[in-house]
Amino acid sequence: QVQLVESGGGLVQAGGSLRLSCAASGTIFSITTMGWYRQAPGKQRELVATITGRTYTNYADSVKGRFTISRDNAKNTVYLQMNSLKVEDTAVYYCNCYARGSYWGQGTQVTVSS
Repeated sequence: QVQLVESGGGLVQAGGSLRLSCAASGTIFSITTMGWYRQAPGKQRELVATITGRTYTNYADSVKGRFTISRDNAKNTVYLQMNSLKVEDTAVYYCNCYARGSYWGQGTQVTVSS
């Protein structure tokens, strides 16, 4: 079992920045890929970015060049640096990891105002 706890969400004006963090605990030795997903009101959950154990990264087209995913394996933490935020980035952001199964955090709200 893996537990994920996100932090760092909040309210920011368009063009601003936020950094999300997700700390993993539990059976962390089995964690491979970690990532961030988001879900806006009335929409399906969508992939934002993922990072493998070898730090290969993958981004949704909508965030390429603005968001950066990284991980600190010593701290069992994955980060999402979000720059040049847009109103359409408003959503609940969920941390995810794969560790012989898929695990999700509770989500953190990101609201971007115009």
